Amino acid sequence: METQDSAPTTGFFWHERCFWHDPGAIGVFSGHAEYLQPQPASESPESKRRLKNLLEVSGLVDELAVRKPAPASREDLERFHTRRYLEALEVGDAGRGGDAGDCAPYTPGSLAAARQSAGLAVAAVEAVATGELDQAYALCRPPGHHAEADRGRGFCLLGNIPVAVMRARALGQVGRVAILDWDVHHGNGQQAAFYHDPDVFTVSIHQAGNYPLDTGTFEEQGEGAGRGACLNLPLPPGCGLGAYAHAMSELVLPALEAFEPEMIVVACGYDAGAKDPLGKMLLNSTAFASMTRRLRELAGRCCHGRLVMIHEGGYSEGYVPLCGHAVIQALAGSEISVHDPQAEEIAAWAYQALQPHQRELIDGWRAAWSTHARP
Repeated sequence: METQDSAPTTGFFWHERCFWHDPGAIGVFSGHAEYLQPQPASESPESKRRLKNLLEVSGLVDELAVRKPAPASREDLERFHTRRYLEALEVGDAGRGGDAGDCAPYTPGSLAAARQSAGLAVAAVEAVATGELDQAYALCRPPGHHAEADRGRGFCLLGNIPVAVMRARALGQVGRVAILDWDVHHGNGQQAAFYHDPDVFTVSIHQAGNYPLDTGTFEEQGEGAGRGACLNLPLPPGCGLGAYAHAMSELVLPALEAFEPEMIVVACGYDAGAKDPLGKMLLNSTAFASMTRRLRELAGRCCHGRLVMIHEGGYSEGYVPLCGHAVIQALAGSEISVHDPQAEEIAAWAYQALQPHQRELIDGWRAAWSTHARP
């Protein structure tokens, strides 16, 4: 815990502009909307705004270095995204909006929010890479881990993490980077961005076959020079505390440490939480905090503590703030906690223990990874 006389070493990056992104009434199913009454999109500002408010009320924000950086520049965006895609976004943003690609609706003004969101990730990665901060949390919105070079996907307009990591590497601020995505959906954006790059290790632990439907299998392990620098763990629906703990202990953490990164970046989604409407996993806030503590310990051993958390999915307006607060508390090593009244109930649910089929799957991946694929 930081004393009042010492400067905070954990950053918190946020901006009000990010909360102003409006996906509009649900348009994902616009081709089949005859009997679907319009409703707000699942990706809304409330879960993020409530997290920021909870940090204020608990006092944890006072132990953090709060930053409100500038939006990402066009130069930074073009390291990852195609110019044609960015120009199409600009045209749509100046008109009526639309869909940036696949399930990525937006309205006028969304591009400014997306650029601001990417700017948070850029600034957080830079601050940690240069040693200004030890760790950082960026409250990004819209999310970014599904966005690809030439299209948006899954509520994501711009690739926050690829943009930030590519910039830091281009400026010589960092070399080898490990990206862990524990959002319940596959981190296809990071995978696509670095699939041929041996110096960026992308790991995604997600619900199998949720979204996207066409990516995220264990067999996707990188190509060319990047072979072995991509690891996917598509867990079956219903995985809870035991399965995630086993996967982290037996495969994720050892693989990250073996890669010997200079920085670890986490695509920190909370939709593997038990209360989330878009996922079928069973985690509670304690599980997210535990994973964060273990990553912080790992970062201390292998990359001088350099750890950056980039906020991604999570659609329970009531539960995301509790999970996020627990993660940021663990990241900062703070003693300021907020009681989660549902944590014990969720942990007591049946099938939270590691199930035989889950163990068999994870142990099989571990054996195959150690034999055939090394980052």
